[in-house]
Amino acid sequence: MKLRFFHSAIITATAGILVFSACSSGDQPAQTSEVKAITVKTALPSQGNKEGVTASGQLQSSRSADISTRVMGYITAIHVKAGDRVTKGQLLVSISNEDILAKKAQTEAAIAEASAAYQNAAKDFQRYNALYKEQSASAKELDNISLQYASAGARLKAAKQMKNEAQAMLAYTNLRAPFSGVVTRKLADAGNMASPGLPLLTIEQQGEFEVTAAIPETEITKLKTGQQAKMSIKSGGKTFTGVIREINQSSASTGGQYLIKITVPANEKKGLYSGMYVNVFIPIARETGSVTNEGSILVPLKSIVMRDQMTGIYTVSNSSQAVLRWVRLGKQYNGEAEVLSGLGKDEKFILEAQGRLYNGVPVKESNQ
Repeated sequence: MKLRFFHSAIITATAGILVFSACSSGDQPAQTSEVKAITVKTALPSQGNKEGVTASGQLQSSRSADISTRVMGYITAIHVKAGDRVTKGQLLVSISNEDILAKKAQTEAAIAEASAAYQNAAKDFQRYNALYKEQSASAKELDNISLQYASAGARLKAAKQMKNEAQAMLAYTNLRAPFSGVVTRKLADAGNMASPGLPLLTIEQQGEFEVTAAIPETEITKLKTGQQAKMSIKSGGKTFTGVIREINQSSASTGGQYLIKITVPANEKKGLYSGMYVNVFIPIARETGSVTNEGSILVPLKSIVMRDQMTGIYTVSNSSQAVLRWVRLGKQYNGEAEVLSGLGKDEKFILEAQGRLYNGVPVKESNQ
């Protein structure tokens, strides 16, 4: 009896100790790790009087060619692929030419026949001409022989021209590079049917670029050739200045937009690739009495944050925390965007950050 009571006392004491330990551990405050402040670079919006024409353009080679044929036939071989560098005169595409070779053989036979007839007519003409001088042939006979001689010469000339035509058509079955460059598109494969005028390859000359931009009719009258244009590459942040060299005078085939072409300086071609998208800003002279956005607020495009079709910019609160401010943007000017609302001209915004920004994260300014 005493032994059973002793065991019960031990069990009760052990349970009490466990309960006390659990309560003691639950009363301890949870340890929280501090969020490390992100080092950021801040700036004030720039202000300026930006009057001009803005547009989106695309970088392209100043010289390109679509390789096509004037004959119909099956493609027997395409000797290049997209990305290959080619030299002027290099064979690019071969097209079946058995029918043209047969036509060429027929013209060669026709030339041989016409040549024999011409030589025979020439001898007859010489003989009758001598007889006519000796009054042994009449004028009528000489006229007939002269006509036969001229007809034989015409048939020989026609046969030779048919051979030239066959040779020219034969040349279109072996398509060669018109200039040195790079194959940018391969639009057909061996075994496909080649049709007259249907592009098979596209070649672009390397090293010379231009920007093609579409300008609305409300802005096109403000532009002229020789005018400077500021451009920035959307993907790489590269900026440079070019000159308008061509303005299309019709928008019939471009949906009401007028295409302009802007030269790219030769010293800026490094790192450029055909097809890159470009922001174009063309400054124009202010007209007397015109209303402009003088003192407009501008921020770099790289500081803009896109969230679900909304635009924002990070600012710094009084408690040194990042705050995402939603803003409404206007026109873009050579790598900068005009802020219409949401940011004051004296409010700092975060230009660069050495970490991922989000609302409420501590930040530390360092503008060195």
